[in-house]
Amino acid sequence: MAEQREGDEDGRERPTSAADRRGRRSGSAPDAGRGRSTAVREGRQAKVSPPARLARFMREVVAELRKVIWPSRRQLVTYTIVVLVFVSFMVALVWLLDLVFAQGVLYLFGT
Repeated sequence: MAEQREGDEDGRERPTSAADRRGRRSGSAPDAGRGRSTAVREGRQAKVSPPARLARFMREVVAELRKVIWPSRRQLVTYTIVVLVFVSFMVALVWLLDLVFAQGVLYLFGT
């Protein structure tokens, strides 16, 4: 019975890890290139001029900003209110603790 669990009915070995089940460890899988790190470049590329590097940087910034999911006006108002309430609560808590510790110091050392 244990030997039946070791292999499939067609004689193949069962995958032993999650990576094996997803097919990442077998070289014959169609997506065998996925999950691998980028190959190291052999030689250094020619130096690129600063304006060209700046232009590439700006293109990448715009591309990343297009991926951002911007909040709607309603969400923005909600998030702002939540932040203001939380900050107000924290200010009150710190004020209260400061008051308690100040009274404790005055009681302990007297004036």
